[in-house]
Amino acid sequence: MNPATALATVLVDELTRCGLTDVVMAPGSRSAALAMALFEQSKVRLHVRIDERSASFLALGLAKRSGRPVAVVCTSGTAAANFHPAVVEAHESGVPLLVLTADRPPELRETGANQTIDQMKLYGSATRWSCEVGVPEERPGMVAYWRSLASRAWHVALDPDPGPVHLNLAFREPLVPDGDESWCEPLDGDAPGPWTKVRAATPGSVLHVPPTRRGVLVVGDGAVNVKRYVAAASMAGWPVLAEPNGNARYGDHALSSHHFLLGVPEFVERHHPEVVVTLGKPGLSRPLLSYLRRAEEHVVVTPSLARWPDPVRSATQVAQEAEIPVVSGDDAWLKAWRSADLVARNAVDAVLDETGELSEPRLARDLASAMPGGSLLLAAASMPIRDLDQTMHPRRGIRILANRGASGIDGLVSTAVGAAMAHGNRAFALLGDLAFLHDQNGLVIGPQDHRPDLALVVVNNAGGGIFSLLPQAAFSESFERVFGTPHQVDLASVAAAHGLPYTRLEAMDGLTKVMAGEGLRIVEARTDRAANAALHARMRDAAHEAVRAFLGA
Repeated sequence: MNPATALATVLVDELTRCGLTDVVMAPGSRSAALAMALFEQSKVRLHVRIDERSASFLALGLAKRSGRPVAVVCTSGTAAANFHPAVVEAHESGVPLLVLTADRPPELRETGANQTIDQMKLYGSATRWSCEVGVPEERPGMVAYWRSLASRAWHVALDPDPGPVHLNLAFREPLVPDGDESWCEPLDGDAPGPWTKVRAATPGSVLHVPPTRRGVLVVGDGAVNVKRYVAAASMAGWPVLAEPNGNARYGDHALSSHHFLLGVPEFVERHHPEVVVTLGKPGLSRPLLSYLRRAEEHVVVTPSLARWPDPVRSATQVAQEAEIPVVSGDDAWLKAWRSADLVARNAVDAVLDETGELSEPRLARDLASAMPGGSLLLAAASMPIRDLDQTMHPRRGIRILANRGASGIDGLVSTAVGAAMAHGNRAFALLGDLAFLHDQNGLVIGPQDHRPDLALVVVNNAGGGIFSLLPQAAFSESFERVFGTPHQVDLASVAAAHGLPYTRLEAMDGLTKVMAGEGLRIVEARTDRAANAALHARMRDAAHEAVRAFLGA
């Protein structure tokens, strides 16, 4: 057996013993040994994509929803460089990825050899671990090295701080099986399980939060143990300020309009928190981030003490676990939050429901409300997730994801496809037109590959809608060209090019009908950027006015 085939065979076998079930692969020659070993491995569900960036974000979506490491494989050269955006997102959002890049052997590097770049530590500090595996050789001890390496890669990607691991695999030719099955030592492992069994350390001591009725639980992206802390906050009489992708916006204590409440100075002054406990990484609302600074005690709960989210540098204590005590007393604090939240929500809803016309924030609100129980929603990191944050009513039974680690628009179609396949139930994605066009290659799925039950709901406002809400919009001469970035792409033609069903949502009363389809499909909702900016201003003004009137009553 040639060394390339031996390494690939052992590596794939050991990763499946660790628990690998999904691999995304982009085609190439230098990675041929890995490709053929994966094709022969019946325990792995193989996904093939022709575009490396799409492949890496597909793997990201699979791993993000499943919580398990997913491997992504490519050949050498710029193929590996195209993984970089997904590696960055996985690093920032704590998603376990196994990045397996094939490479030329050392003697071909820096010689002008075809398809050769410097791949050592290619992703810089964006990996939990990066390893130059070395050129495989036929000599005793290599199998132990390869299996130990694969076990370590699996567990570093998963615990205690999930994220991407990079194995750079240098292969000499021949790159395909040569018909000889002999090797100098047995290739199979001694036991059915992983070569190295890792026992994670138990979390540190529990931090006991100071007892108070004037506390707030904030839940942001990537939060873990959400149900436990929501239940504790409910027992303590605290309001829950949850971003949609924190998946804690449910129950009687969850608010839906904290973005608007915290934009009213009079409300903030009267609702000074003694303690704020934060799960995950908040970042959708500037008023919420500003509010974190006002807490006398800000406790950040994080799975790993190696990194913790503290975007406004307000954390006073950081812990892996915290206990929110039950405190006796009246519930005036909670009632004040809930009453003001209801006033703000009703004001926002009244603005959205003035007409039956299609609008971006109403589409976000109504889509989240109309999704069947058990559904998944992936929202783009720009306007769609913010529209959800400002309009979504509390509800149970759905899962919301967003690539908010680096908050980019890269690879969102592919991420949605991967997340939908890992979810295994009805799935939806709410994307802007630029995010959709940025990852059109995510629609290129081969006839033998799995396809999800996923509706891609694309808000088409012919450009970058979020910029119309930012100060850049005041510079009318330059705005449209360098920020609005209009396009003339016909989304129906894009759908036709990929053989996908296409529907145009004309008005809000047609939402339920367009949601009822099956398989991978595209739903387009056309809006106007200027009208959207004006609508957001009306929502804000109406909510603030209603809250001020409530406080003065």
